[in-house]
Amino acid sequence: MSDQGEQSAGGVQSLDSALFLLAELAAKPGPVTLSELARSCGMTPSKSHRYLKSFLNAGFVEQAGQSAKYDLGPAALRLGLSAIARHNFVNRAADRMADLAGETGMSVLLSVWANHGATVVRWERAEAPTVTSMGLGSTMPLLNSATGRTFLAWSPRAPLQKTLDSELARAQGWPDLVPDMTPTAEGVEAMVSDIRTRGYASVQGYFVPGLVALAAPVLDWQGEAQTVITLLGTDPDVTKPGSGAAADLLATCRSLSFAPVGEAKI
Repeated sequence: MSDQGEQSAGGVQSLDSALFLLAELAAKPGPVTLSELARSCGMTPSKSHRYLKSFLNAGFVEQAGQSAKYDLGPAALRLGLSAIARHNFVNRAADRMADLAGETGMSVLLSVWANHGATVVRWERAEAPTVTSMGLGSTMPLLNSATGRTFLAWSPRAPLQKTLDSELARAQGWPDLVPDMTPTAEGVEAMVSDIRTRGYASVQGYFVPGLVALAAPVLDWQGEAQTVITLLGTDPDVTKPGSGAAADLLATCRSLSFAPVGEAKI
């Protein structure tokens, strides 16, 4: 085949097809037969077999036991682990903050879980900036901030438990801190369930009077929050399901995540 015949849309047509087949194999829950994979890719079995033979030789595919079904091989595992090691969640999310601030008209915070809790590491101010004493390095509480609630909903509980217990004890003596939830273990689980279903957390003036916030996670391959993006403003309507700001926030976080964010569409 000539170079001209092989090239397609700036790439190599046969390579595009081979990589498509490999991606289809990766999307399967387990080993598959040649005919199953060929059907899934819309290819003939003979064409699929030629591609699989090359991937077998390179170690990207292996045949599983006596069934001779095809599955991902050790080279695919090494490639995936290398990609994981090089992926920088914070910098990739930070690159999207200016666009999100422009789309929503709200200030955008980026936070990570550090030694002292949910910590703001990036800040993109809106065109009409919100007046607040918060800034880079600020630590957000778990129960009465949208950022903290998001980490609570999508993080392993053990690293957060000491902070959670302390905040629950305080809220039990001062219920106005969290007027939208019951400050008990059961109340926390009910709140977390609701947040995970919606895909984002929101508060209205609980942490900073006069300010509203909504936050959503950027999830890794295990479905855990690597960072949280928070929108900060003054209009309480933005925290309602179906708001434009909530839609923009969720779209951004979903595009940056490796696991689904939220179970319900807004």
